Amino acid sequence: MAGTTLRIASRRSQLAMVQTHWVRDELAQAHPNLEISIEAMATQGDKILDVALAKIGDKGLFTKELEAQMLVDRADIAVHSLKDLPTNLPEGLMLGCVTEREDPADALVLHERHRGCSLETLPEGSVVGTSSLRRLAQLRHHFPHFQFKDVRGNVITRLEKLDSGDYDCLILAAAGLGRLGLGHRIDALIDPSISLHAVGQGALGIECRQGDSAVLEQIKTLEHTPTARRCLAERAFLRQLEGGCQVPIGVNSRFEGDDLVLTGMVASLDGLRLIRDEARGPQQDPEAIGNSLALLLRSQGAGEILEEIFAAVRPEA
Repeated sequence: MAGTTLRIASRRSQLAMVQTHWVRDELAQAHPNLEISIEAMATQGDKILDVALAKIGDKGLFTKELEAQMLVDRADIAVHSLKDLPTNLPEGLMLGCVTEREDPADALVLHERHRGCSLETLPEGSVVGTSSLRRLAQLRHHFPHFQFKDVRGNVITRLEKLDSGDYDCLILAAAGLGRLGLGHRIDALIDPSISLHAVGQGALGIECRQGDSAVLEQIKTLEHTPTARRCLAERAFLRQLEGGCQVPIGVNSRFEGDDLVLTGMVASLDGLRLIRDEARGPQQDPEAIGNSLALLLRSQGAGEILEEIFAAVRPEA
């Protein structure tokens, strides 16, 4: 009977399953009579591990397979790390809920030989592992004396590569490490003055079908309005810049009284050009703030930087 069962589509990576199980448990507590099942699967981004993410093309890299399950009525919702969810969703689907955000900061994870170091005190030539162009561009801007090396795989695989000596440090999302019970591996949180985080980082997004009012009512019990407002502003900023998940666009959002303040950044891949500014406005209209900031950065040359990046990383036909 409609409304008594809920089918969740999820990536099957360890972190994705931890997140999905959390959503399942929270929904079960809110709706004791709801029968909930999980369908886990691999996405394109999970399968292709020998190519840099930006070279694959990022339209739904970690979401497309999950969305297909909803569109053919094999799943009712999909649970995503919100930073992986494109800002333009397939017709018939919507972002139904945003959960309370964990710390969205980027984290420094050091090889044991550098224990006690910071980014500022790591030796010249240190090998920094990251698969994010956003992190790469910002760190190149501030620390041009480092070497940067792509790192793929799930969090556990990346940490194993670090521990085996392939890297001097990794830059990872603090939220993901925390959710996996690996918060003790964090040596430092990177200050926003150095690295603005990804749009939506630290929050979970629950996607559902448009018009499915029963499902929407069920998942709205997990909505965290302050997080949703911050993330809607961030996503509007990204959408207005026509950026995807794999471009050097970073954000930070905060509340000051009744205002929402959004900081945004666009950088060139070499880190030599970095444009950063902020916009503020009533928190009840977060998308207007994101749109305003995107236009402000475009007026300062962000569009030209992004066009160069798209040309450089666009997958070959």
